[in-house]
Amino acid sequence: MVMIRLARVGATKKPFYRIVVIEKDRARNGRSIEVVGTYDPRTNPASVKLQQERIQYWIGVGAQMSDRVAKLVAKFSAPVAA
Repeated sequence: MVMIRLARVGATKKPFYRIVVIEKDRARNGRSIEVVGTYDPRTNPASVKLQQERIQYWIGVGAQMSDRVAKLVAKFSAPVAA
């Protein structure tokens, strides 16, 4: 199964995360399939950059989002114009 989840890449006590598409059974910072965004909780407010098209593609082919990524996408995704 393919997951969209966070991978920590920051230094000690300076967290910075990549939002990655990765197989579920791989390690947290293991080799990912694709990087689809970043999350920096240290800025005020927290900065999130998402590649909406790629996230929607991976969800369309069956990828599952982790709970934290689902919250980030819901909070920071741009509303779609009708």
